[in-house]
Amino acid sequence: MIINFENDQQKISLSEYMEKRLHDGLNAVARLHGLDDMTEVDITIVDDEEIHTLNREYRNVDRPTDVLSFALDEGDEEEPALVDGPEEHLLGDIIISAETAQRQGEEFGHGLEREIVYLAVHGLLHLLGYDHMTDEDKKVMRAKEEEALREIRLSEEYLDLEQK
Repeated sequence: MIINFENDQQKISLSEYMEKRLHDGLNAVARLHGLDDMTEVDITIVDDEEIHTLNREYRNVDRPTDVLSFALDEGDEEEPALVDGPEEHLLGDIIISAETAQRQGEEFGHGLEREIVYLAVHGLLHLLGYDHMTDEDKKVMRAKEEEALREIRLSEEYLDLEQK
């Protein structure tokens, strides 16, 4: 999987290790869903002000949120024809608020690293068509999130072991 990472905020310090773990989480989703190596996703880390603006503009929700996903091939029924060999298939953009991720990581007791990785995994699953509008959809999506996080030892069971 091709992952383009950009940190467009200055408020929360993000380590290289955190970025590596984010890549690990996205690659776990890619493996579990059989995504081609040329599948591409853009991840941008922003602050609450920026994600608030995007949330208001694109979802008509006037508050910051933790993650937004923008699928680029929504509704496409067929893959584009390849001309000279394999090309990248850009799934879309995932925007994560570092400030909200930090607050939620503290609130849930698992920290910033796990929260940002979780939000990236969650965002990628949205790009792959998963949603959580109904209780049944939410159960399916949560199971997929945990399956990917389990593969990189960041699932809830690993967090529970660390806390004991």
